[in-house]
Amino acid sequence: MMKNLNFFNIIFVIVFPLTLGTLMAASLAKEDNDWLMFNVSKADSIQVSHELAGRPGGTILSDRRLTLPEANDLEKQKYFHSLKKEGWKLIWQEEFEANGLDRNKWTAEKWAAEKNNELQYYHPENIKVRDGLLQIISKAEYYGGRKYTSGAIHTKEKFSFQYGKVEMRAKLPSGQGIFPAFWLMPETGQTWLPEIDILEMVGHKPDEIWMVLHWIDDNDELVNVHSSYKGPDFSGNFHTFGIEWSPERITWFIDGKERFTTSAFIPEEEMYLYLNTAIGGDWPGDPDETTLFPQYFEVDYVRVYTRD
Repeated sequence: MMKNLNFFNIIFVIVFPLTLGTLMAASLAKEDNDWLMFNVSKADSIQVSHELAGRPGGTILSDRRLTLPEANDLEKQKYFHSLKKEGWKLIWQEEFEANGLDRNKWTAEKWAAEKNNELQYYHPENIKVRDGLLQIISKAEYYGGRKYTSGAIHTKEKFSFQYGKVEMRAKLPSGQGIFPAFWLMPETGQTWLPEIDILEMVGHKPDEIWMVLHWIDDNDELVNVHSSYKGPDFSGNFHTFGIEWSPERITWFIDGKERFTTSAFIPEEEMYLYLNTAIGGDWPGDPDETTLFPQYFEVDYVRVYTRD
């Protein structure tokens, strides 16, 4: 959407009068010469008006609200959302700007999920790309012998990598029985192990993110290491989730800050990306009368880097 805007473009868009913080933000965005870094981005886009200066009214460019961080928070925002990461080289990206899912990058699942006693049928019609966002939509509807439909996409046989940095910016669905996840699985072989769960969230606890690594040990037993992080309601706004994966360790990040690291086991093979929302199952439990449908897992971008 709004990329590579210079200072004069920004002044044209924003309705005067400007606050000092707004003016500083516009100036810094010009210096960066990259993405517009004060959340004038696809995901939170865009309602720019006199309201930025404390006055209602003005020009409305979209039906979403722009959140403008304070000037002293700009460096953090720049790190989160810039394509550039110091010490890293971008090797793959998905900004979800096409009209529909890019089939050269992703495969949309179509099957009745059989893992963990889940209740959903994954259907490509539950995957939408619009307004610069991926939407994985979960619905209470009968299809293929299941009471719920949802969506899952992956990059198997289209993109995989070994070691690097992955970052996604997303707003998660929530509610009893809702189970969004972003994970990595092996490109080769018929097994789903090892598995790196960049994020998992059980929807009745939308303020808690789980970071998990699964593998088979030398005794052929399934083992894992994990940690959780409690923060804000991750269904209320967009946040960044990612890992740095090296031969020595895997480190998880949420909103640009390290939340968990392990060297207990390190996958030594190429892995592909997987995004989905499951419904019900052993861990989250089934939806109940409090669960609202449809639910939306919205993704602004997914980016993969290697060490520069």
